[in-house]
Amino acid sequence: MRVWALGLVMLGCASLALPLLAETSDTITLTDPARMNPLTAFKECDACPEMIVIPLGTFMMGATPEESRNPYDFYGENALGRMRGPDELNIIPHEHPRHPVEMDIPYAIARSELTYAEWMACVDDGGCSHNPDHRVLTPTGYVTLGPDHPVIDVSYLDSLEYVAWLNSQVGAEVYRLPTEAEWEYAARAGTETPFAQGEELTSEQANFSRGATENLLRNSENPARIPRPDLMERDMPVPVGDLDAANGWGLRHMSGNVAELTLSCWSDEHIGLGTDSGYLANAKAQASCLRVSKGGDFGTAMDGLRSAARNRPTEDSRRNYSGFRIVRELANKEDE
Repeated sequence: MRVWALGLVMLGCASLALPLLAETSDTITLTDPARMNPLTAFKECDACPEMIVIPLGTFMMGATPEESRNPYDFYGENALGRMRGPDELNIIPHEHPRHPVEMDIPYAIARSELTYAEWMACVDDGGCSHNPDHRVLTPTGYVTLGPDHPVIDVSYLDSLEYVAWLNSQVGAEVYRLPTEAEWEYAARAGTETPFAQGEELTSEQANFSRGATENLLRNSENPARIPRPDLMERDMPVPVGDLDAANGWGLRHMSGNVAELTLSCWSDEHIGLGTDSGYLANAKAQASCLRVSKGGDFGTAMDGLRSAARNRPTEDSRRNYSGFRIVRELANKEDE
């Protein structure tokens, strides 16, 4: 038996030594998933995505009024299309109310968006039935993406096939899509700013649209597009390892690149549950719904990449800007 060590994960100025992973035959298995340190990185099998153990805690889910404003509110109409009252805040209702959530399910989340190569391993093995169109239409024509780009043109229903296949590879029902709470908690990485990196993003930190961002900077006093020459227009996803795109917990492209599907069902306002287990139960209780997507994509304005931002694709929607990342549930120490 060979022993694999994956190095160190950095958190601020502290480093966490990773537990050892043991390899039997061609499969790398977890030696003790319940006792892995927070921010440990691991791969459970050759085909499995790299995962990072998320520290448990409590966070404020949703947006602050200062960050959650309808950018098209030039003439006094809010995001619901009605006139605001004189004392009514201009907020985006589906990002509110902001509320505390206790993360009571130990879990790890993929370091990166699922890649095309990782998806095609499922297709080649017969676990996934959809062979996605891995091209993006840019101003200069179609561009075919590579194996390390995030997989696109996959729906929520497609992702369920991948999850079922991945669970079959490890012999346990432990992988799934994240709840909206798990996704946002991981994206924030202990921060309360609009983005994990702060109040704004640069084009080196995230892949988003310069043009859309310029348009959203207009307001009633200045209706013209405000130029942002400091930003880059890429018009397509980048490979998951590109850019300085990691948050403080080592998770890459939680803002931008491709929008990411979650298990949670859409609501016009936050349902305000107090625990992650509550969000998981709510998602599982609904056989079909509009599913929440998070993080924005390469064609989204910076504002749409905020940790609190939400969207609502249908379950069968396949788009060239949408993908997903997975989570792995980890056993509670008390359950052993």
